[in-house]
Amino acid sequence: MQPGDDRPVTAYPTVVPMLAYEDPGAALDWLAKAFGFRERLRLEMPDGRIGHAEMDVGENGVIMLATPSPDYEPPRKHRQTCARAAAWLAVPYVVDGVLVHVANVEEHMARARDAGATLLSELEDEPYGRLYRAEDLEGHRWMFMELPAEPASHETWQPPGEPSPE
Repeated sequence: MQPGDDRPVTAYPTVVPMLAYEDPGAALDWLAKAFGFRERLRLEMPDGRIGHAEMDVGENGVIMLATPSPDYEPPRKHRQTCARAAAWLAVPYVVDGVLVHVANVEEHMARARDAGATLLSELEDEPYGRLYRAEDLEGHRWMFMELPAEPASHETWQPPGEPSPE
């Protein structure tokens, strides 16, 4: 937990993404700088590796991070050695990733760009919100979306990342 944070670490949303990082310490720092996430827990193993870590995301989100097994390859490395992974990651969409709602997507995108995030798309205005897509330092994909003041109807809704009908 961060100093001054009196929320118990046991407060969790219903769904919590769990992501492996070759260097979770670097990921914790980078995700805070680029995406504004806040570290709330870091458990180091006796050998110095991070066995478990958590970050607060927005007002009520949480992600968990950990050091994976030695055989793990993050998405960025995996697509360099696997033609099939390179093919399915050639599109700018979030194939396997996390959607995060933000209050101001323009400011968020500028922060991510300044921190060196790989932007997969520019800002897009869709009936369901304004969004952009990015990759983090190890190639995990993220979509950040500002919801519209008035929600889209079911007739105009398209899944995030899908092209809008012409």
